[in-house]
Amino acid sequence: MRCPFPGMDPYVERSAIWPDFHDRFITHIGETLQPSLRPKYAALGQDRLYVVDSGRPIRPDVSIVRSPSYRDVPTAVAVAEPDAPVIVELSREEIREPLLYIIEPAAGNRIVTAIEVLSPDNKRSGPGRDSYLNKQEELWAAGAHLVEIDLLRAGRSTVRVPQEELDRLKPHHYLVSVTRCVPTQCELYGFALQQRLPRIKVPLANGDPDITLDLQAVFQRCWESGPYPELLQYNAPPPGELDADELTWCRQQLVAAGIGNG
Repeated sequence: MRCPFPGMDPYVERSAIWPDFHDRFITHIGETLQPSLRPKYAALGQDRLYVVDSGRPIRPDVSIVRSPSYRDVPTAVAVAEPDAPVIVELSREEIREPLLYIIEPAAGNRIVTAIEVLSPDNKRSGPGRDSYLNKQEELWAAGAHLVEIDLLRAGRSTVRVPQEELDRLKPHHYLVSVTRCVPTQCELYGFALQQRLPRIKVPLANGDPDITLDLQAVFQRCWESGPYPELLQYNAPPPGELDADELTWCRQQLVAAGIGNG
């Protein structure tokens, strides 16, 4: 079964699906790039780890409060029990975020280009965004190029470009940016839900020519080889905000693919 959408499948953005898709997509990008990188470069999967404090509330179904009785005091006064608190188990949770490095083995595995597929935590305030932006600055300081692939409609952008520059792009739901250290510039690919994912230029080092990465081909391969036809629930609107015309378009795509009755 092919994906019913010509580009990004908005149903993949469901929180229960996204982590699996994110990991598979990164893997398929590396496999796609590797033949074009040989023999000078290599695509190497890595993990970025950060820790968050989390708390899970435990709420009792029934609380029984009993005042103690004192048999040796004829006129005993009831001592009030404290109100039942909500108990929270505290833990420090380690979050793993896969990413891809293009390295140059002959130069001591120097990082030439980092390829990031953004996660929800990267686009909302908190440790995940802080960790991501810190890594972004480290790569910039180290002279590495950065490719950011944002296939999530929700959240705040992470690209270094000012918001007014992003506003100049055609209306878009998704964004890919290629930040080059030499020359210092950022190339933006904004695209709507109705469009295919772009073919992007991935920069290398030492004046070597860019290589082309067809993100739509990677997405299709990832979607077809994954569990998504079985897991995605197309009997409801996709997650996130879409206007009436966009929702109508989604239904039309599903009907044309033989999914649903409109």
